[in-house]
Amino acid sequence: MENDSPDKKHKGGRHPKNDRAVYRYSISLTATENAKFLSLFEQSGMNVMAHFITACIFQKTITTVKIDKTAVDYYVRLTGLFGQFRAIGVNYNQLVKMLYSNFTEKKAGAYLYRLEKQTMELSALAKKITQLTEEFEVNHLKK
Repeated sequence: MENDSPDKKHKGGRHPKNDRAVYRYSISLTATENAKFLSLFEQSGMNVMAHFITACIFQKTITTVKIDKTAVDYYVRLTGLFGQFRAIGVNYNQLVKMLYSNFTEKKAGAYLYRLEKQTMELSALAKKITQLTEEFEVNHLKK
C-alpha cells in the first residue's frame, strides 16, 4: 500500500496545506523602530503579527482604526440621556391620564398648565443638547 494513495483514510488532525509557508526571514529593529512597528500593528487591528508583516511587505491595504474614547464616552452618556427623555415621555402620558381620571377638569387643567411650563423647559434643554452635539461632531470628530 502506497503512502500517497488517494484511497488512504485521514486519521485526524489538521489537514495539510497545499502551499505551506516554509521560508523564514529574520530582521532586527532598534528600540524606536520596534515601538513604531508595534504601534502600527496595534492600529491595524490585525490579530497575527505575521499577517501584518506580509501585508506591509507586499503593500496590501492595511486599515488602521483610531477610537476616540472621549467621543465614545460622550455618545454613551448621550444615549443614556435620551433613554431618560423617553422615560419622561412615558411618565408624562401616564400623568395626563391620571390627572383627567382622578381630578375635575378645572383642577386637571391647572396642573397641566404647570406641566406644560416644565415641558417647554425640557424641550429647550433638548434643543440645546442637540445643538451642543452638532458642535461637538463638527469640532472634535474628523470624518
